Amino acid sequence: MDTTLTSATEWAQTEFGGAELGDQRRTVRLIRVAAALAEEAHGALPESFGEWAELKGAYRLVEQPDVRYEDILAPHRKRVLEGCNLEGEYLLVEDTTELDFSSHLAALDLGRIGDDHGRGLFLHSTLALRVERWNDSLEPEVTVLGLMGQHWWARTAPTIGKGKERKQDRLRRKRESQRWAAVVGEVGRPPAGARWTFIADRESDIYEVFERCQDGFWDFLIRANRPRALADQSGLVSGALTKSPVLGQFCVNLRSRPGRTGRKAKLEVRSCQVQLRGPLRPGHRPAPRSVNVVEAREIDPPDGEEAIHWVLLTSWPVGCLKDAIRVVKAYTRRWLIEEYHKALKTGTGIEQSQLSTAGRITALLGILAVVAVRLLNMKLLATTRPDDPVSPEELSPEAFEVLEAKFGRPKEGWTHRSTLRAVARLGGFIGRKSDGEPGWVVIWRGWRKLMLLTQGFDLAKEVRCG
Repeated sequence: MDTTLTSATEWAQTEFGGAELGDQRRTVRLIRVAAALAEEAHGALPESFGEWAELKGAYRLVEQPDVRYEDILAPHRKRVLEGCNLEGEYLLVEDTTELDFSSHLAALDLGRIGDDHGRGLFLHSTLALRVERWNDSLEPEVTVLGLMGQHWWARTAPTIGKGKERKQDRLRRKRESQRWAAVVGEVGRPPAGARWTFIADRESDIYEVFERCQDGFWDFLIRANRPRALADQSGLVSGALTKSPVLGQFCVNLRSRPGRTGRKAKLEVRSCQVQLRGPLRPGHRPAPRSVNVVEAREIDPPDGEEAIHWVLLTSWPVGCLKDAIRVVKAYTRRWLIEEYHKALKTGTGIEQSQLSTAGRITALLGILAVVAVRLLNMKLLATTRPDDPVSPEELSPEAFEVLEAKFGRPKEGWTHRSTLRAVARLGGFIGRKSDGEPGWVVIWRGWRKLMLLTQGFDLAKEVRCG
């Protein structure tokens, strides 16, 4: 059941009702705290709780030594895995971000971040996307199921200077890079009828990632980061691509990013199949691995813009132009993991937490990590299932009365698209034809305002009835 637009209480019950925290009363408290944060999420807890008793209960919950991040997140991860076991196609997108608590000088158990002068935590997330359909432009339209995996750590080990450690010694010890595709070993192989594809950026271009995915019967789609040697002939992957003919040209829409506006890029694409030579490892060389390679290179980029050039290593078939386009456009869905981390940091304000230890901060993170999933999916529902009706029971009759009082009833009725655009208008979205679809920031801002207006509406009814 999709609980994105349901009441905060129903959503919290679905996501956290199965949490095993050593005492059923703690689980009940977790549901109440999560419901409150779903309505008014903020890392600084006093801004989310108006009643002292509720605030004190939230503090008491996250301060319990037995209330751990992993246990809070466990029922959500279980629900996501069950969803991914259904027949269909799924994209499992990974990335790492930093949680910056440098200004919180009193917090204990944090580690180094950034240039090693900041203080905070690292967070590595695996976001599960279900492909609802492939549209006429060969783009996958997706919904967010949630987090198949997420791990945090504090970097506390001594810094090893560049050139101070031999490569073979580094490969023998535990390394942060081993986080990539670790979820494959955690959840196992996909069931019959379900196709799981691991997707990640250049930092995941590690030979062990290819091994984990192929041995675990996962597909993969990884942006290349290094020149790789061929096993069955001399030369590199780049040389094999150069010898391959251009399959054709197509366009992709590039999203805006800091310092770069969104635009449409025209790409030419080529592909080939290669045998990668295994790199030297302590005491052995891994067996060769067969992968398909897709190169997408931008033609005539605008003045002042860096040309797009992606080399993608994948297990997907690439026998024709359509196959290659599907690979490239599936890779563009990787941006959703970046949006998820923005939703977590900017939307829920986890970095504003003033809790005193990493354990307490991450207990709160276990709740806000799932709130951020809900936030992100609000935006996607308007594009993947725009015309599906939303009933008053899903959102709440009072919320629809507020929206209709503000904006009137849409001609097409309350659908995913019309509902979320109305919510976004509360957050400052103007809604002109030239504005496109609202972003998650205005949707979240509008959602928080709608929750406040709905509470006021309920109070007014109580006064009238009393």
